[in-house]
Amino acid sequence: MPQPTLAFGCDLSGRHELAQFFQAHAAFLKRFRLLIPQDLEVLLPDILHARPEIEFIPEMGQGAEVLITAKILAKEITAVFWWGDYWPGQSGEMDLVIRYCARYDVPLALNSATAWAILTKAARYPHACLIFNPVAGQGDARQTLSQIRSLLKPYFHLTVLTTTPTTSTESLVKQALGSEMDTILAAGGDGTISAVAHALVGTDIPLGVIPTGTANAFGSALGLPGTIPAACEVIIAGHTRHVDIAACEVRGVDDSACKQTMILLTGIGFEAETVERANREVKDRFGSLAYIWAGVQQFQSQFPFTAELVVDGQKTEFTAAAITVANAAPVTSVLAYGTGDVIMDDGLLDITIVAPADRLQAFNSLLELFGSAIRKVAPNRDDIIGLRGKTLEIKTDPPQKVVVDGEILGTTPLTMKTIPQGLVVFAPF
Repeated sequence: MPQPTLAFGCDLSGRHELAQFFQAHAAFLKRFRLLIPQDLEVLLPDILHARPEIEFIPEMGQGAEVLITAKILAKEITAVFWWGDYWPGQSGEMDLVIRYCARYDVPLALNSATAWAILTKAARYPHACLIFNPVAGQGDARQTLSQIRSLLKPYFHLTVLTTTPTTSTESLVKQALGSEMDTILAAGGDGTISAVAHALVGTDIPLGVIPTGTANAFGSALGLPGTIPAACEVIIAGHTRHVDIAACEVRGVDDSACKQTMILLTGIGFEAETVERANREVKDRFGSLAYIWAGVQQFQSQFPFTAELVVDGQKTEFTAAAITVANAAPVTSVLAYGTGDVIMDDGLLDITIVAPADRLQAFNSLLELFGSAIRKVAPNRDDIIGLRGKTLEIKTDPPQKVVVDGEILGTTPLTMKTIPQGLVVFAPF
C-alpha cells in the first residue's frame, strides 16, 4: 500500500506555526509522503534533510495551488493543511484549493487543532497493545511505564498488559490478538521481547521493541536506539521490515520434544552454561555485567564435547567448547560471528563452532571473534569454524544444555530450520 500523501501550505504569517507543528510531530509524519513549501527546509533543516518521502513545492501563488489541485484531481492527496491569515474571497489561489477539497471530499485543515484531528484519522490511529515486564532492568517500573504511555498515547489507542509470575507473556499476546490489535509492543529484556515475537510469528502483525531489560540484544541487532524515547520514535514513525526466524526442537526435561522459535541465537556449551549462571539475582545486582561475570566463571570450568552437525544434509564432526547458531546478533554476541557477519533477512542460519585446544587458545579465539564482529570479516583461525545453512541437526556427546534467545530450553540433540521473513518488526529507516 502506498503512503498517504499530505499537502502543506502557508503564508508568511503561518510559517512558524507550521514549523512548530512539524517539530511536535516529526516522527509521526514519517508515516506519510509530504508536499511542503520549499522555504520550510530553512526553518527545519534537521527534520527535513534527506527525507525521501518529502517533495518540496512552490509557495501559494507561485504554482503550489496548481500542483495540489492536480494531485487532488488524480486522487493522490489524502488531506490538505494550511496555516495563515485566510479570508474567503481574498486569496484566489487558496480559494481554488478549498473548492477542490470540497468537490472531491479531501479533508482540509486551517489551524493546528483541525490539523491534528485530520492527521490522526489519516493515519488510522492504530490500536496498539503494550506487553510490559515490570521486573526487567533495574529502573523504577512505574516511572518507566508512565514515560512509555506519555510518548505513545498521542499516536495510538494504547492498551497495556503487564506480565506477572503467574501470567505467561504468550497468553497476554493471545489476549491482545483476540482484541484485533493493529500492532503489539514489547517493553522488557530479551526474554520478554523473544516471547512476544514467538507468539507473533506468521501473523504479519508488526512488533515494536522498547528495550528496558538487562540485555537488549534483539534491539541492538535491529539497529534500534537504546533509549526509551528514541525507541518509541521508531515505532511512531511506522517503518517496518521483515526478518527471518528459526524453528527449534530440543530434548526437554522429561525427554519429550520441546519446540520454540528463535529470533536471536541458540547456544550450546559455553554460552548455555553462562546464561544459566547469570540468574535473576545476579542480573538484579550487577545488570549487564552479570553476563560478563558469568562468562568469566564459566571460562574456568568449560569442558570440550564431541559434536555431530548435519547442515543442509551435509554431516561433519568436531570437538568443540561452544556452538552458536545465530539468526540475528549484536556485536557483543561475539560467539555468533564465525561467518563474519550475521544477516537477519538472508534466509540462512549462521553457525559458529569454537574448538580450542586449551584455555589460552580459547582466550585468543574470543579476541579473534570480537574483531570479526567489529570488522564483519570471517575469522582466520583453525579452531573457529563458520558455516551457513537453512537446516541444522546437532548431536553431542555428552548431551549439552541448549539456550534459545537467552533462556535454557533443554538439551541436545537439537534440530533447526529457518522461517524466512517470518516476523514483522518496526525498524529505523
